[in-house]
Amino acid sequence: MADTYSFDIVSDFDRQELVNAIDQATREIQTRYDLKDTKTTVELGDQVITVNTNSDFTLDAVHDILQTKAVKRNLSLKIFDYGKVESASGSRVRQEIKLKKGISQEIGKQISKLIRDEFKKVQASIQGDAVRITAKSKDDLQAVIQRLKQEDLPVALQFINYR
Repeated sequence: MADTYSFDIVSDFDRQELVNAIDQATREIQTRYDLKDTKTTVELGDQVITVNTNSDFTLDAVHDILQTKAVKRNLSLKIFDYGKVESASGSRVRQEIKLKKGISQEIGKQISKLIRDEFKKVQASIQGDAVRITAKSKDDLQAVIQRLKQEDLPVALQFINYR
């Protein structure tokens, strides 16, 4: 039996669920009475969602629909990083919503400092865009997970490779 246990903290999302959420949002936009004639488009790129619509009002409605569909598919709203609204051709508006993936260096340091300060028997090491947590006791790891779920970090956290 192993004498140390570990898990990784990552910030990721299920791309297929995001594709499905955007597909559902697009269908709702095409059928909703107040959005039907706005020629609104929601396009998913590799790292970004581009919304193109006719006014700020309809952009807010599209945000609501997109967020509702994402939550129903267990996607965190923290993966969306809303860019500034730009004027497009005609009287239309366009907005890019960047998709956040991975834990940045600063947030990784913040997490490992929190763990160092509050849990003496637990080690945290930053590995690229993930943070590995190791301890001799599974109970300590569970306590770390519970503590991090209470923390309001700007990224969505998942706990994987629990061994």
